[in-house]
Amino acid sequence: MKNTFSQAFHSPKFVVGFVIFMAMLLMIIVYPLVNPGNPLQQIGLGTFFKPGTYVSVQDSLNTGKTYTFKLEEAAAKRIQSKLSDDDRKAMKEWLMLFGVPESEIDTGNTESLLNIWENNYDAAVRIDGMTLAKRKYYARLDEKLQTILGSEGLVVSRGDSETGEGEQIAEVKGTDYVNVDDVANVVRLPLGTDNFGRDVLKELVSALGTSLLIGLIAGVIATAIGLTLGLVAGYVGGWVDDVIMFVTNLFTVIPSFILLILISFSIGQEQRGATTVAIVIGLTSWVWTARSVRAQVVSLRDRDHVNLSKLSGHSLARIIFTDILPYIASYVVMALILQISSAILAEAQLSMLGLGPRTTEVPTLGLMMYWSMAYTAQLNGAWWAYFPVIITIALVSFSLNLMNTGLDQVFNPTLRD
Repeated sequence: MKNTFSQAFHSPKFVVGFVIFMAMLLMIIVYPLVNPGNPLQQIGLGTFFKPGTYVSVQDSLNTGKTYTFKLEEAAAKRIQSKLSDDDRKAMKEWLMLFGVPESEIDTGNTESLLNIWENNYDAAVRIDGMTLAKRKYYARLDEKLQTILGSEGLVVSRGDSETGEGEQIAEVKGTDYVNVDDVANVVRLPLGTDNFGRDVLKELVSALGTSLLIGLIAGVIATAIGLTLGLVAGYVGGWVDDVIMFVTNLFTVIPSFILLILISFSIGQEQRGATTVAIVIGLTSWVWTARSVRAQVVSLRDRDHVNLSKLSGHSLARIIFTDILPYIASYVVMALILQISSAILAEAQLSMLGLGPRTTEVPTLGLMMYWSMAYTAQLNGAWWAYFPVIITIALVSFSLNLMNTGLDQVFNPTLRD
């Protein structure tokens, strides 16, 4: 048996799946050491901050040292970032009303749009049908554009509590830069924040660990129940086999996921912890394991070595554990892997229906999907709130199923190379 399991690492599929799975386990162990803290801590006062590095504006002004850079595209990038899509549409609207042909106006070309605006806009021009409020809007827009195009720096002032007048304390020019390592408060969010303002990457790593734990607990329970019932039914036979198969067929007729939904709903959210959900999943997903193990045992119970053990007077437990179980051990391992994968997917499905673990303790992959969908992350363009979760679930299932396929190639004589 030891030699057989060592052969598994000669299967390329098993090795690839094993490497992916171990890489995820390593991330679960190492990342909390690098970025400790509560994964459900709210660090952002807002929803769906996009991925990036955030620095304190106040601290960046008080670093004590600035650096001067003259980059060719710096001004163009600054103007492009400050000119919103609504501003571009408003500029195009005014220019067309003024008489500029639409074909000459390209809102995507910032430099061309600004040139046309500077050459044509005049606050004194009165366009027929334009209200006073609209004219004031365009005047404010022109002032904004002039500020963006201006070369003067920004003045930072502090108000005097006695006189109420502002006192200049600093001037920030467009060519001034600070080293991010000199800024006291820097927050790096590779995957941004979710709808609650929580670090998505930290939450994702914690959720992956919880989901794997749920999968392991549920997989062990389901495999243990299925293995026990399958061994007893297959070896003993008779009325014992009939009773066990009757119960198994009842669970087969009732869709396991529907049964899982009903049990989870009846428990109530306050009592639904991660362990509770894992136990419920395990108790409802043992059926196919029991049927498969029984079929394997039926094919083994009349073999010569088993009959020899019977004639020798060995006990039922010894015959099952020493003469039958070793021959189906490889199948049991593969069944456990599939049960873990199925349990992780089942938890994700339950959580997306709002029937997963309660949301106040630990995150799971399913809960992260539920939160992102509930707060319409897909409509807000916040792909980082759900897409990494989808990729993680896919990688977990892919790695486990790849390992199972690799083991099947090693243990199944018809597929063995």
